[in-house]
Amino acid sequence: MDTLAALLHGFTVAATPYNLLWAAVGVTIGTAIGALPGLGPSTTVALLLPLTYNVNPTAAFIMFAGIYYGSQYGGSTASILLNTPGEPGAMMTAVEGNQMARRGRGAQALATAAIGSFIAGTLGTIALTFVAPLMVKVALMLGAPEYFALMVLALAAVTAVMSGSITKGIASLALGLLLGAVGLDPTSGQPRFTFGIMELLDGIDVTIVAVGLFAVGETLFVVSRRSSSKAEVIAIAGSLWMSREDWSRSWKPWFRGALFGFPIGALPAGGAEVPTMLSYATEKRLSRYPEEFGHGAIEGVAGPEAANNASAAGALAPLLALGLPTSATAAILLAAFQQYGLRPGPLLFDSNPDLVWGLIASLYIGNVLLLLLNLPLVGVWVSLLKVPKPWLYAGILCFATLGAYTLNNNVVDIGMLWLIGMMGFGMRMLNVPIVPCVVGFILGPMLELMLRRALAISQGDPSVFFMRPVSLCLLLLTFSLFLGPPLYRWLRRRSEAARSGGTVA
Repeated sequence: MDTLAALLHGFTVAATPYNLLWAAVGVTIGTAIGALPGLGPSTTVALLLPLTYNVNPTAAFIMFAGIYYGSQYGGSTASILLNTPGEPGAMMTAVEGNQMARRGRGAQALATAAIGSFIAGTLGTIALTFVAPLMVKVALMLGAPEYFALMVLALAAVTAVMSGSITKGIASLALGLLLGAVGLDPTSGQPRFTFGIMELLDGIDVTIVAVGLFAVGETLFVVSRRSSSKAEVIAIAGSLWMSREDWSRSWKPWFRGALFGFPIGALPAGGAEVPTMLSYATEKRLSRYPEEFGHGAIEGVAGPEAANNASAAGALAPLLALGLPTSATAAILLAAFQQYGLRPGPLLFDSNPDLVWGLIASLYIGNVLLLLLNLPLVGVWVSLLKVPKPWLYAGILCFATLGAYTLNNNVVDIGMLWLIGMMGFGMRMLNVPIVPCVVGFILGPMLELMLRRALAISQGDPSVFFMRPVSLCLLLLTFSLFLGPPLYRWLRRRSEAARSGGTVA
């Protein structure tokens, strides 16, 4: 009952005209950005961080959440009509959705994507409403050693799972930890890595790092890879209304997709890619029409789109309750919390209930707004695909530069922005993941704080991390993330060698 009472209070916060306006702005921007290939919610939120510096925190996070949910919706438009996913989570939608569009059923593909996104997003928000308070109760029982081990697990998961190469992932993480260490030592007050630049004594602003790596670095990368050929946008023909057969083939994938999306999205480095792929494979296995897969099966659009949107709600649960990001957008939202001097976690529910529950309530409202926006205005989103890309990318870079300058009104921030942006561009060119760097930068100072606090409690004895059951289990999970895959591959090679009569080193 306490949760329901808190949620009702959240609706009173989210339903004020001021917050409703920001929710509408967020879902509209999110849908538009999701429809544009190469951009995503992490880039958009990072770009808007400096522009929302003076906005009320509750309104700002309601807008950011709207952008997050809206981009999940909008990503299906480019996937279906252009065969170019606007977001990684929309990759599986492109497989069947574009084939449906080529067969003259693009309207039905967009409809099942929008309705499935609404259903799964609402189910994911309901799960978030009740799961987040439970995670808060667990978090309140954790001490400094457990928090340190939990952060190490989160960093390891992001590095191991989101990286094609463990070496590149560790290099990205180390770079993020190094950037997070710039400034004054929290214990001694001595400058670290400031190189005599006075503006760096307070550290590098989290907004500069977020905007540099995502808005500047990603935009430069997209521009460098942009093809000179004009993409074909498939026209929408016929009514958006789904037939009875479309409904009967879609409703089960919607619910199954939601069951995949929320729990996997809540896991460290879960993201939207894994649940959408699992949903697609499951629907292909369970479908009565497996021969249609690869040629425009509606289940292959309904399930992955539902999983994609439910994963967004799943990512918000550990972010709000534990302060741990499980996706790129969640990492940028954590940076936004730091911009406002807030620390997400169990204490946030007590210190800022209006923000937390207003944010959660706004997700219900945002889902309704998105359903009303997506189907009637589909022509508007399609027209966005025709916007000249040079105008779009130049606008992003200009906004990023102006936003960085307005933070502190000094040119050092602009220099840091473009230095970090070029670094992010180089990482993307070398296929080095960006997310471990951002998460390492954000969690690094907190990791150092928890490490020092745990060692102070144990009077310098490092065995405190292995003597407490929870921290020991978390550290063992961390080691298994790095040692498990090589060990599995070695055992498999040994088994194959034994069957063939050979030996393995």
